[in-house]
Order: sequence, then structure tokens, then C-alpha cells
Amino acid sequence: MNVAVFHGSPRRGNTYRATEIFLDGLKTCGGVSLTEFSFPEDLPVFCTGCKLCFVGRREDCPNAKYSAPIIDAILKSDALVFATPHYGACGMPASMKTLFDHIDSLVLNVSPREEMFAKKAFVITTGAGSAAAAKPIEKFLRHCGVNRVYSLGIRMFADEWDKMKEAKRERFEKTLRRLAKKFYGAKRKRPYLSSLIYFYAVSFIMKRYVGEGNYPYDNWKAKGYFDKRPF
Repeated sequence: MNVAVFHGSPRRGNTYRATEIFLDGLKTCGGVSLTEFSFPEDLPVFCTGCKLCFVGRREDCPNAKYSAPIIDAILKSDALVFATPHYGACGMPASMKTLFDHIDSLVLNVSPREEMFAKKAFVITTGAGSAAAAKPIEKFLRHCGVNRVYSLGIRMFADEWDKMKEAKRERFEKTLRRLAKKFYGAKRKRPYLSSLIYFYAVSFIMKRYVGEGNYPYDNWKAKGYFDKRPF
């Protein structure tokens, strides 16, 4: 199983520690290959809002030397792992948010890719408001058509992993390893109802309001999405 991993914080602290435990659990299942990205090191620039990816010119993105390898890794992977701490202001740190800005063209209403509908994803967050960081990531992935999105929010109430009480720390570590094995064995299922509704709503909007001569419509038509579902 090829897994693309995205570390959303430059601080290799609690979230990184939790993710490493999860990935170690995955690797014990055998046949796991990891491609890891750390932000902002691997994506040190913000999206400029040029919208070239929205008109089928992703290769012309001014940040393509950073974003292209990331998108390629996403499309070639079997599974995705997103790791981010909770930041009080907006849920996730800017270094993780800029990732989603750069891959926004993968959503169903722009340029959906059939590869996305076969993928599964896992979101790991730490912090008192961990759910606030995970929810927008889960929603984004469903809007890209990802088949199944799982998550674990770890509310540590400690600023360092090893400062947690031993029993609590061991409980979290056991949970991470158990969920890693469960994620490894998770099979493809029927698409989420929300993904189906979103897909058909976008299809209606494309035909009714967008029309030929516009990239999203022309892209959908070229891929046959008006006649068949890509999942």
C-alpha cells in the first residue's frame, strides 16, 4: 500500500509523535511504502490565487515546482494521512491550509479525478480543539470524492507527549496502533451519500449554468462524467 503523508506543522512535537506511532502500526502490516511531506519545508509558498489550475493549466502554476510533486504523490497513492495540530485561530496552521489551497482543483466542481474515488484517508490531530482542525480536512477530502475518511483527535491537555500520565499516554498509543491496523485493512465501500449528492448537484450546475467553452464543463464532458459516475 502506497501512503502519502502530510505533516502540517514545522514543530515535530505531539502531532508528529502520534503520527509516527500510527505509521509504525501501518508498517507492521507489511507492504507499506511511505512518501512524506513536511510543511512549510516542502511547500514554503502561499497560493497566489492565479486560478490557472481551475482552467486546466496546473503545470503553469507559479508554485508548480512545489505543488506538482505533492499532487502527483496524492494521485499515485492508495491512502492519505494528514497530521496537523489544532491552532486556536482557524483550526489548522497556515502551513497545512496552504496545502489545500494548492490542491483545490481536485474538488468535484472543478477537476475531479477518478483516482480519488478509490482512496482512503486518515486525519490525525492533537490539541484541545482537535475536532476543529479535522472537520474541514474531512469535508475537503469528501468533496474530492475520497471513498472513506477516518480521523482521530487526541485531546492531551499536556504540552508534551511524555508529560501525559503514563496510563493515558499508553492508551493513546494503543489506540493509534489499533486504528492503523484497522485503516490498513479498510476496504472500499459505496461512496458517501454527501459525495453522491454533491456530484449530482455539480453535474446539474455544470449543464445548467456553466456550459461549453468553460474548463470545468469541458473537463467533465471530456471525461464522460455527464454520462457515467467516476466511482
